[in-house]
Amino acid sequence: MEAATMAWTAAGVGMALVYWFVWVMGAAEVKGKRAVDLKMGSITNDKVKDKYTQYWSFFRRPKETATTEASAEKVPAFVDTFYNLVTDIYEWGWGQSFHFSPSLPGRSHREATRVHEERVADLLQAKPGQRLLDVGCGVGGPMRAIAAHSGSNVVGITINEYQVNRARAHNRKAGLDSRCEVVCGNFLSMPFSDASFDGAYSIEATCHAPRLQDVYGEVFRVLKPGGLYVSYEWVTTSLYRADNPEHVEAIHGIERGDALPGLRRQDEIASIAKEVGFEVLKELDLALPPALPWWTRLKMGRIAYWRNSLVVRVLTMLRIAPKGVCEVHEMLYETAQHLTRGGETGIFTPMHMVLLRKPVESK
Repeated sequence: MEAATMAWTAAGVGMALVYWFVWVMGAAEVKGKRAVDLKMGSITNDKVKDKYTQYWSFFRRPKETATTEASAEKVPAFVDTFYNLVTDIYEWGWGQSFHFSPSLPGRSHREATRVHEERVADLLQAKPGQRLLDVGCGVGGPMRAIAAHSGSNVVGITINEYQVNRARAHNRKAGLDSRCEVVCGNFLSMPFSDASFDGAYSIEATCHAPRLQDVYGEVFRVLKPGGLYVSYEWVTTSLYRADNPEHVEAIHGIERGDALPGLRRQDEIASIAKEVGFEVLKELDLALPPALPWWTRLKMGRIAYWRNSLVVRVLTMLRIAPKGVCEVHEMLYETAQHLTRGGETGIFTPMHMVLLRKPVESK
């Protein structure tokens, strides 16, 4: 009798733990994506592992990814695959804003994220009734924050159709669907008319472009003369040394795990902006002191990693999540270590900010 009681007790505790890890543990900052709802975007369950393998094969040598025109042309499709693989995992543990921000004393990560996004609206001098473009909008976290803060209307573009549907659902839930529109498309060739936006911004998105000139050129085209554009860029800093194996491994790890066809140098950004016709009004690395470290969110302890890994493995075992989710989760964990290393050494920043203006005389 005692053995049976112990067995039932153990089973009850086990079920309670599974319930806690799988159903309760979920979106850390925004309730809306639970662990049990993890999908791989629009990829069918039987194709997840194959798609992950194809992605990893393409991006495993970052510096070779876009060295030829033929390989550069494949980048958008693999970026789309990447976001099918990671979007739900990002939302589960990260919330609806897929970007970093400087830590703020006494403020939560969610609050720091909102401040970082609202800074964009302030830099653009966004006003009610204006039409803004979000270049690479993801599931729309920044879009909603900027629309709510400024009163502007925001149109977002993302290459991933699954993200479009997620963003539209979030917009409706937030009551902002009348002022936030989402379009599926490639920001290297945007389906918008010339001079159709009052302002534009990109938050850690243009790093996916094989050539920054191409996406900046498209933004320049769709902006009205005098329109402002703010971009937060992922770049290597002046501290990066290409002859330092540890530096190279950290940067390549970031590129491999984030679908990047090669990070640009910090000192290239302004010259590229000028090349396509922009005036550079301001340039600043928002990660520099007195800003507090942006990578603190990534310093996940081994216990937290084990917990999340256990959740993913249990879901896979129960066939709630498709095969391949474990591999994607492991890839993202390893990438987080490389990002942390990049931040701690100062060789990488995800928030090199440039404020640009299309000249008033531009046609």
